Amino acid sequence: MSHTVLAINPGSTSTKIAIYDGEELRFEEEMRHSFDELKKFETILDQLDFRKEAIVERLEQTGFKLAELDAVVGRGGLLRPLKGGTYEVTKKMVNDLKIGVSGQHASNLGGLIAKDLSTPLGIKAYIVDPVVVDELIPTSRISGHAAYERISIFHALNHKATARKVAKQLGKTYEESRFVIAHLGGGISVAAHLGGEAIDVNNALGGEGPFSPERSGTLPMSAFLEACFEPGASKAEMQKQLVGEGGIISYFGTNDMREIERRIEAGDAEAALVFDAMAIQVSKEIAAVSVYFKGNFDGIILTGGLARSQAFTDKVTELVSWIGRVILSPGEDELKALNEGTQRILAKVEQAKEY
Repeated sequence: MSHTVLAINPGSTSTKIAIYDGEELRFEEEMRHSFDELKKFETILDQLDFRKEAIVERLEQTGFKLAELDAVVGRGGLLRPLKGGTYEVTKKMVNDLKIGVSGQHASNLGGLIAKDLSTPLGIKAYIVDPVVVDELIPTSRISGHAAYERISIFHALNHKATARKVAKQLGKTYEESRFVIAHLGGGISVAAHLGGEAIDVNNALGGEGPFSPERSGTLPMSAFLEACFEPGASKAEMQKQLVGEGGIISYFGTNDMREIERRIEAGDAEAALVFDAMAIQVSKEIAAVSVYFKGNFDGIILTGGLARSQAFTDKVTELVSWIGRVILSPGEDELKALNEGTQRILAKVEQAKEY
C-alpha cells in the first residue's frame, strides 16, 4: 500500500518540501527566504507561522490537498540526546523544540511545523534521525579530562540513510553491516557504524575531527585558549571560529570547494596545500575509528556533497584504501531520507520510537 507523506526540511534561509507516494516523489521544491523576510523575526521560533503558511500556500498553488496526507515528517532539531530512528512528535518533544533544549537552529522548526499541520488532519507527525542521535559506547565518551564528556552531534540522517542504501546493495541490512562512514559537507563527521549504531563519531559542531569548508575541527587547544582571553574576545566570536568562520573559510574567505579546486588548477600552491591537509585529516579520522573493526568490516563510505569532488575522494581513497574498500555514495537527499524513515513506520516495518 502506498502512503502519502509530506517531508519538511527547514534550513537557515530556505524551507525544502516534498510530497511522496510511497517511495515515488510527486513534488519537490526549495522555498528561499530573503534576509528582509527573516530579519523581522527576533528568534527562530518566531518564524514558525511564517514558514508554515509558506508551505500551505505553495501546496495550494500546486493543487495538492492536505487531506491526501497519511503523515507529515520534519527534519529533527536540537533535542535531548536519543537513539537513531523515527520518532513521533509528542507534546514533550514540541516543548523541547520550542525552548531549544540543546540549542536554537532552523531544523527545530521541522517537528513543530509537522505537528501543526498534522493535528487538524488527525494524522501523525514524525522526525527521523536528528543531529543529536547519540549511540556512543562508554569508551567513546571519555575525553581525557573528567570535567568534560564527549557528546554526539553529527549528520545522523545522511549517515543512517546511506548506510541502509549501501547495506542493501551488499545484500545485507544496516544492522548486519560494519561501516566507517565519512559525511563530507559544510561540516564533516566520521563514524564507526556497528550493529546499526554509530558507536563513535566526532562532534561535528563541537570542535572535533577534521576541519571542513566552514568548521575548524580539532584545534591546538593551548593557542585557542590564549585567544579566548585576548582583549575584546567574546564567546560568540570564538564560537564562530569553530563553526561558521573556520576551516576553508578562515584560509580563503569562501566555503565553495569548487572555487578552491579552480585555484589549484590555476597554480595556487596554498590552496593545494590546505586542500591536501583537509583530505589528510579526513583520512586520519577514518583510520582512527577503523580500529573498532580490527580489519573485519564492509567498507569505508564517502558521502555528502564534497564526495562529488573526484579530486578530494581520490586523495582520501589513496590514503585509506589499504584499510578497506572505499565506497562512494555522493550527495545527500534529506527529504528522501525523512520519507523513507516515515514509510517504514506506516508500513509497520518498524515501530515509531518514543521521545
